[in-house]
Amino acid sequence: MSTLSLGVSRGHVELLQFLRDRTAMVFTFAFPVMLLLLFGTIFSDSYDQPGVTAAHVFSASMLAYGILTTAFVTMGSGLAMDREDGTLKRLHGTPISATSYVLGKLLLVLALVVAEAVLLIAVGTLVFDMSLPDASHWLAFVWIFLLSVTSSSLLGMAVSAIVKHARTAGAILNVPVVALQFISGVFIYPVIQLPSWLITVSSIFPVKWMAQGFRYVFLPDGMRVNEAAGQWELGRIALVLGAWCVVGLVLCLVTFRWTRPDK
Repeated sequence: MSTLSLGVSRGHVELLQFLRDRTAMVFTFAFPVMLLLLFGTIFSDSYDQPGVTAAHVFSASMLAYGILTTAFVTMGSGLAMDREDGTLKRLHGTPISATSYVLGKLLLVLALVVAEAVLLIAVGTLVFDMSLPDASHWLAFVWIFLLSVTSSSLLGMAVSAIVKHARTAGAILNVPVVALQFISGVFIYPVIQLPSWLITVSSIFPVKWMAQGFRYVFLPDGMRVNEAAGQWELGRIALVLGAWCVVGLVLCLVTFRWTRPDK
């Protein structure tokens, strides 16, 4: 079997394992939706653009949160668990390669984030009356979405190398997730409310650009004045997310191990 077919087969197994874990399903899909409903209901900020509410902003920005938590945490904790319980070691004795294994994990993450994105967009449109974008913005959505998923997944895989025990994976992986949400304009908007040094720090990481990209897709063009640079900066979004994809890939190639370093 080819690397691709082995990867697809592994992805099928990963998806079946996830679907059988009802607790994981509930928390993966329900938690971002619950946060969106809470923030969208509680906050009633008004903006210069008529018809744009805080709920619309959160509906767009929360897509970045959903992707990061699902891709980064799922990939990182899943890899740590497979390494600790011996799954990776057993797979190493089969024809499956590291590339096929990673492809299987990526297919699982892609299926989850697509479902989650559909759910969040549905809540934004049906509950908060967010307008859907035109065709050109949907094209931007596709590349922003793919770059976001790829960079988050690869970084989650790379960070899993420092997780010594699977039981601590969630705590370790969620620390950067929670911190970056607050300084990247997901939970605090407009971004210009943040101190300039925090904006500079958040600009290094992909989350700010993910959230900014999704706001470009779903919000009116006039909302760009609330961004840190007063512009959507699509070129910079592509550059930063693409760079993090490369960094994540390099880190994965350097840190990937079939077994824990202490075994």
